[in-house]
Amino acid sequence: MTPTTPARRTLVAVLAAVALTSTLAVVPAAAAPPAAVAERAPHGDAARLAHQKSVAVRVLKGVFEDGDTAVVDRYVRPDYIQHNPFAPDGAETLKGLAAAMVQQFPDAAYDIKRVISQGDLVLVHSNVVLTPGSRGSAVFDIFRFQGGRIAEHWDVGQEVPESSANGNDMFSTVSRPRTAVPGPAWLTSYNEKLVTKAFDRLLVRKDLSALDRYWGPEYHQHNPNIPDGVAGARAGLGGYFEQFPSLAVARKRVVAEGDLVAVHSHYVNAPGERGQAVVDLFRVRNGKIVEHWDALQDVPETSANDNTMF
Repeated sequence: MTPTTPARRTLVAVLAAVALTSTLAVVPAAAAPPAAVAERAPHGDAARLAHQKSVAVRVLKGVFEDGDTAVVDRYVRPDYIQHNPFAPDGAETLKGLAAAMVQQFPDAAYDIKRVISQGDLVLVHSNVVLTPGSRGSAVFDIFRFQGGRIAEHWDVGQEVPESSANGNDMFSTVSRPRTAVPGPAWLTSYNEKLVTKAFDRLLVRKDLSALDRYWGPEYHQHNPNIPDGVAGARAGLGGYFEQFPSLAVARKRVVAEGDLVAVHSHYVNAPGERGQAVVDLFRVRNGKIVEHWDALQDVPETSANDNTMF
């Protein structure tokens, strides 16, 4: 759920500068890896989802922490589609970014907090710290898989602020049980439907009564601009809706696993604005939403690829 102040794009802009200035000059174009190297999705839904999550983690850490270009050849399709507006399409961009990152930010950490997968999509929630000692950024990466390899990528990044209106950081799990591991798979379908209904009623239709229907009394907020609890959400969002009466929220995709449900959306405060790319991540327990994390990023005027952020 969006705060009343715009997001800053520090990490994304820094990585964009690295990618655009270093990519193809650092790593020469290479032919696609041989078929024997390419990953194949294992049989069985649970095994396939576990494979996709493992690959997403290996690629993120390989590129950003280790400067590993081989991980891109192995796990990313050459015709990789990029929705980050600061990076061109193609796997070669990632290889150049990997080589440049290890030179410019040798101590960068991609601290992954939680990973969920549904269908051909994986969502990764991370604290990305380029320089040790800094707060870094909250980042959501969404990957689409095809044939066991990454075919497409969306992301949203927001700087972690110095303080929070709710006393929670942007990453921890506060609701019980305090684990970042998604709940059992049999909960996925029910929770996905519940969160989709709640999101559409609250944010698409701007109906604050959704908080009474779908939110639990134990509601923990990780958006740094909104106070904790249902009362905090009501006050924060009520003020936001009043400030921007023409707010339009378009839900683009949903990724759910167990008790975690993520919604990737386009928020536009007023007609004619480019708006923000937003990922809202909700945790559900006993049929009620009990926790929320998010990140927001302004949609820039231009893009290094021909795709939108959505």
